[in-house]
Amino acid sequence: MTTVSRGTAVGLADFGRFTTTLAGFLAGFTIFRALIGRASLGLQRYELEGTYETGWDAADWNTYIATGSGAASTWDANLACDSIYATWTNTAGSQENLPISCVNWWEAYAFCIWDGGFLPSEAEWEYAAAGGSQEREYPWGATDPGTGSQYAIYDCYYPSGLASCALGVTNIAPVGTPTLGAGPWGQLDLVGEEWEWNLDWLASYVDICIDCSYLPPGDYGRVVRGGGFGDGTWALLPPNRSIFPYEPQGPIGFRCARPP
Repeated sequence: MTTVSRGTAVGLADFGRFTTTLAGFLAGFTIFRALIGRASLGLQRYELEGTYETGWDAADWNTYIATGSGAASTWDANLACDSIYATWTNTAGSQENLPISCVNWWEAYAFCIWDGGFLPSEAEWEYAAAGGSQEREYPWGATDPGTGSQYAIYDCYYPSGLASCALGVTNIAPVGTPTLGAGPWGQLDLVGEEWEWNLDWLASYVDICIDCSYLPPGDYGRVVRGGGFGDGTWALLPPNRSIFPYEPQGPIGFRCARPP
């Protein structure tokens, strides 16, 4: 396991699986969902300047993000990776407040740096979702999420409440729709809507670990958390984790965090 320091304040969380020490994450942190309107600013930056942000591993990762003049057409094509569920549109329209999807891991990582933050590790993400030592059943507490999309966007209950999955983005809500689903520090949409990239490669948990971020290249893929709009309640539990290869996927978006 590799230590990732975010600051000097220390929070201690017992998830039931392992005990982890997180540096500088609890005090005043923010962790926010990337939406389409904000993502478009980052894409413009990469096209106009053709450069990467500090922290980018140019030797290994340059082939994974298009930059420079003319890159916009490549971005448009990549962000349409899923002809049914992709939320990106080439021109601004009615979907600007939907969560971004079809973003690969490298793009999520770079965008968060561009936006002044970082892609959270699994430990950081779960600390926010579970309420740290509160170990909440769901980010908002123990209340059943129900069918009214008040707590989370899941199981295709949005917008009708009938668990009816439709083609297209009908079942994907604008970011912030489930207003009763806030975590203990105010973050919405921590579960449901779109799976979210985390910093880590998939690895077995280590007890006890410091910062608990697994960064050496793994054999499987990067971790995603939170569940999506079509998944059941099992996906809304903070400890739930899954993996995907790091290419763009229709049901995967991301969330950025900032230090205190």
